[in-house]
Amino acid sequence: MRGMNQMTVVAALTRDAELRYTPGGTAVLEYTLAGERAEVRGGEVKQVPFYLAMTTLGKAAEALAERLKQGTAILVSGTLVQERWDDPQGGGKRSKVKGKALRVEELAGKFELVQDAGGGVRLKGGSALVALGGNLTRDAELRYTPAGEAVMTFSIAVNETWTDSQGQRQEKPHYFEVELWREQAEAFAAFAPKKGQPVFVEGAPQSQTWTDRDGNKRSGVKVSATNVILLKGGDGPAREGAPAHQPATTGAARGGRAAAVAPRAGSLDIDQGLASSEEDLLF
Repeated sequence: MRGMNQMTVVAALTRDAELRYTPGGTAVLEYTLAGERAEVRGGEVKQVPFYLAMTTLGKAAEALAERLKQGTAILVSGTLVQERWDDPQGGGKRSKVKGKALRVEELAGKFELVQDAGGGVRLKGGSALVALGGNLTRDAELRYTPAGEAVMTFSIAVNETWTDSQGQRQEKPHYFEVELWREQAEAFAAFAPKKGQPVFVEGAPQSQTWTDRDGNKRSGVKVSATNVILLKGGDGPAREGAPAHQPATTGAARGGRAAAVAPRAGSLDIDQGLASSEEDLLF
């Protein structure tokens, strides 16, 4: 299916942004956003820390470089992307999930920052939301934690398409790991989701450490789903009753102090045409 990819983040820079240039001269601004979003766990509202690496490209990167300092609270809209490269030390293929900013606005008003153990800061009452549409890359798997909680894990491929400087259509898949918990996981498992089926996922990007299927320790960003829906594919009809809804907990995050502040004038939009130059970036 044609990929759907939307991301909105309200958070603070955990440290100063860093500006660099590619060999081709494209400006790249790299920074990490951090916040604490509200989530209902075990009937209680918990503050869940999140960290998300971000990239801004082009002239907007240069314009933002002097403004984005540690503790700066911003609203970012963009897309979730997966970068892939060969390990120069011979460790095989490597990948990293991060956000690509298409619009950045600085927040106005009062907000609270929380110091973390590494010397960085997080925005209290922040939020990070994504809406993704893609295809399952493997059969969804249901398992249970030692405490008896159901968790379903799967991966989706979200296709990004653009036209390059030569007028040629280009396509690149981004792969994201997704988790769905408790009753919603069991409800979705009842439809036996299979590799290749199109799905729509809403949730929050969450930094995690986990053990992969080969027993290796890994860290990165997964999507903690609040809503997963099977879509009608080209090979046959969608299954009835496929949505697996989870009560949305993001409303608590929206009610936090950070989400209530207004954007400051002078926001920056990033040229959509920069997508065509993405392949020459060295990360």
